[in-house]
Amino acid sequence: MQNIILTGFMGTGKTTVGKLLAERLKRPFIDTDALIVARDGRSIADIFAQDGEAAFRAWERTVALELAQRQGLVIATGGWLMLDKENAAALSGSGQVFCLTAVPQTILARVQDDTKRPLLDVPNPAERIALLLEARREGYGRFPQIATDGRTADQVTEEIIHALQALVDSDNGSLDER
Repeated sequence: MQNIILTGFMGTGKTTVGKLLAERLKRPFIDTDALIVARDGRSIADIFAQDGEAAFRAWERTVALELAQRQGLVIATGGWLMLDKENAAALSGSGQVFCLTAVPQTILARVQDDTKRPLLDVPNPAERIALLLEARREGYGRFPQIATDGRTADQVTEEIIHALQALVDSDNGSLDER
């Protein structure tokens, strides 16, 4: 059974949708950021502050390679993890990837009260979101896009399930096998 991998920028709903998708499909859910925090024992902000971004990216590579060896998971990745070509190749080879999207205003509204976002610890977070989205557009664009603006997690989950079923139908298989 292939993995289902959710990628996209912070605040697009990867964790929320991932949990719901895993529940509906009766699969284990793994959030790569939460896994890193659990293993390292520090928050992502603390890893960035104490060891730097490179140390956090090394954690992401380790986790991506490990999860690519497993099957039947719903995986929500950190916002940058799938932009790394090695991580993307490993996880893409283990299942179907979907990129959740949202416009900068939606993202800011969703994350503005979250103090654990080191990349947004800047004087103008809205401008930073727009710049990061533009810089990441090509990388995220490699994956099927699912817009989350103005939609509930249930609606986004249903769209993913329908997309998965369409892939299965084209292969004459069953969603349980995928």
